[in-house]
Amino acid sequence: MQGNLPPEAQEKIEQLQDLQETAQTVAVQKQEAESNLTEAENALEELENIDDDTAMYRKVGELLVETEYDTAEDELEDKVDSLEIRLETLEKQEERVQDQFEGLQDELEDLLGGGGAMGGPAGPGGPGAGGA
Repeated sequence: MQGNLPPEAQEKIEQLQDLQETAQTVAVQKQEAESNLTEAENALEELENIDDDTAMYRKVGELLVETEYDTAEDELEDKVDSLEIRLETLEKQEERVQDQFEGLQDELEDLLGGGGAMGGPAGPGGPGAGGA
């Protein structure tokens, strides 16, 4: 069916497909950020239940290196903060992609002459279009 479409419509369809791929990528990144944030928040919560002088270790590559309580707490707080910012950024990106997608869909519907699911054309150019 795409072979019968005007070049402009084909281009819009390709742009829609690209945006759909972008949306999927952003969704995966957002899910990973949410998971990492939950993990870091849980670790920070657990840290509150640990005595300050308990031996603590952090993973550095393949090694576990001893660390201080305050250092571990600071690093986890920083990680939570950066993940929250990352998540906000991804949510905004997700909204932008969705808005672009909807805009392209509207443009494509206009190109193909279908007023679409919005209830038909709202502008001039239709006096007497109805019949009685």
